[in-house]
Amino acid sequence: MIKEFKFDVVIIGGGHAGCEAAAASARLGVNTALFTHKFETIGEMSCNPAIGGLGKGHLVREIDALDGIMGDVADKSGIQFRLLNRSRGPAVRGPRTQSDRSLYKKYMQQKLVNYCNLTIFSDPVIEFIFEKNSVKGFITQQGKKIISSKLILTTGTFLNGIIHIGETQTPAGRYNEKPTAGLSDQLKKFNFKMGRLKTGTPPRLDSRTIDYHNLEEQYADEVPYFFSFLTKKNLNKQISCRMTYTNEAVHKLISSNLKRSAMYSGNIKSVGPRYCPSIEDKIVKFSDKHRHQIFLEPEGLDDYTVYPNGISTSLPFEIQQEICSKIKGLENVKIIRAGYAIEYDFVDPRELSLTLETKKINNLYMAGQINGTTGYEEAAAQGLIAGVNAALSIKGDEPFILQRSEAYIGVMIDDLVTKGVAEPYRMFTSRAEYRLSLRADNADLRLTKRGIEIGLVSKKRSLIFAEKSSNLKKMDKMMVNLKISPSKASKHGIIVAKDGVLRNASQILSQKGVNIDKIREIWPEIPKYSSEIDDQIEINSHYKGYLNKQNADILAFKRDENLKIPDNINYSNLSGLSNEVKSKFNEIRPKTLGQALRIDGITPAAVYILLSHVKRKSIKHIA
Repeated sequence: MIKEFKFDVVIIGGGHAGCEAAAASARLGVNTALFTHKFETIGEMSCNPAIGGLGKGHLVREIDALDGIMGDVADKSGIQFRLLNRSRGPAVRGPRTQSDRSLYKKYMQQKLVNYCNLTIFSDPVIEFIFEKNSVKGFITQQGKKIISSKLILTTGTFLNGIIHIGETQTPAGRYNEKPTAGLSDQLKKFNFKMGRLKTGTPPRLDSRTIDYHNLEEQYADEVPYFFSFLTKKNLNKQISCRMTYTNEAVHKLISSNLKRSAMYSGNIKSVGPRYCPSIEDKIVKFSDKHRHQIFLEPEGLDDYTVYPNGISTSLPFEIQQEICSKIKGLENVKIIRAGYAIEYDFVDPRELSLTLETKKINNLYMAGQINGTTGYEEAAAQGLIAGVNAALSIKGDEPFILQRSEAYIGVMIDDLVTKGVAEPYRMFTSRAEYRLSLRADNADLRLTKRGIEIGLVSKKRSLIFAEKSSNLKKMDKMMVNLKISPSKASKHGIIVAKDGVLRNASQILSQKGVNIDKIREIWPEIPKYSSEIDDQIEINSHYKGYLNKQNADILAFKRDENLKIPDNINYSNLSGLSNEVKSKFNEIRPKTLGQALRIDGITPAAVYILLSHVKRKSIKHIA
């Protein structure tokens, strides 16, 4: 007898996207279920054991600001915290941590099993249940029939996944795990545009066989920069990483064996991530470089496994072993597991709306690598948005959409659904046109209030945020009201124009070389709430002029950018547009003028024609 279960929202896949989607849906109070192959692999860090980085760290801070779980889990499992680009401006600094792989899984699983409104099943999905153009549920391998109002697909690299090591091909979703077969074929019946992408991983090394002497050491920061705004202390011992390099002997060996690499033998035809190339790609595309850096990253405090970041490969095992033996420090290294490339199916993200619901199948959402992205952080951010919107739809509430001017999450999703992907999408600070205001340090000030408004944020975080906001306002008010003359400022070693004009504390703080400690020398009555608030006050003062200009640019752009395009517009009837432009507009169906402008290949002239038509129809601006 078939067992039938009913849920409001069901998530398929227990990776980073699935975990965040399940948690977000459950936080909003709807009956949620998560289906995965094995409970033991929930939260698995299937590639490098690290969270964050430039752009990626911004995403994690934004996830945390909306009470997501990745930041907290990363902090609890962090064994090497570093703030990248520390010497540069706050807008491009990126928090990163090396994580203990087993601790990350442990804390992720603990968080999910303790969530109210969430049930977890270890049972692979084998078949969807459709009714016309809506998904109604699915059948599992164990024979369960699941009826759901909303379904979120977060299959990662499991859709028809194939692992390549040299000439050997093995169906797998990741190492030693079976792929998901059959679901892609069902999606193709609805004419989804689908393709194949590729990613890869390096061999895993036994640290007991590495000679660390004379290898450059990279230490953790003395003062850790955490991902979660709620984290106050570090839980784990901090470790260092070592660095080594490839050399000409390694490059020669790889070049002579290129045809044995799955990437160059013709076995793989899909595109891999340009910004994280295999060692074979590096040798071919950067032939002028005589060496490439390798970070030897421990995978855990109680784990002998080392992740050699920088030598991702799909060469045969024996060639991988020979490559390692020619690298300084790795002469006698033992490979625990071979590196490999993995190919998998993905859905063109232009098939999705900004809520991450598919356009062709109602109630079906997608998040993570199935949408053409790469990386844990990009997946988790999409999972959060899909989980939130699925739950809000159940409750009959308005969708939750972040604008490009509000969050890196908004930038990423807008990029995906508007432009699609030609290669696995990775977040960078350069993708955000408003990155001066989209900083890692102010993610909570940008987003936590939005999360509170829709019921996504816990009472604990809401109270902490309210106290922080109140203290910031008190500090801002005091900084504006406290004033000093140029002559008195000079007595404190601060040189400003001798014009007799009084400057307030915020203006003095904006001067080069002045910090909040110097301000307190002048005005001891300024309270010290926390180092976090001090940092925020300093950054705001130094960035104030730039931020005022950027905010004006945002407002000016929004006047036309947020002009709503009617859903029933017939692009084929618009005169002055080429057939190619009409085809792209009809395919993507942009919701706003700004989204239309960002479609790949669409010219400003084409958007002006669209703008003229929309304004003639007197369409109101979105609030």
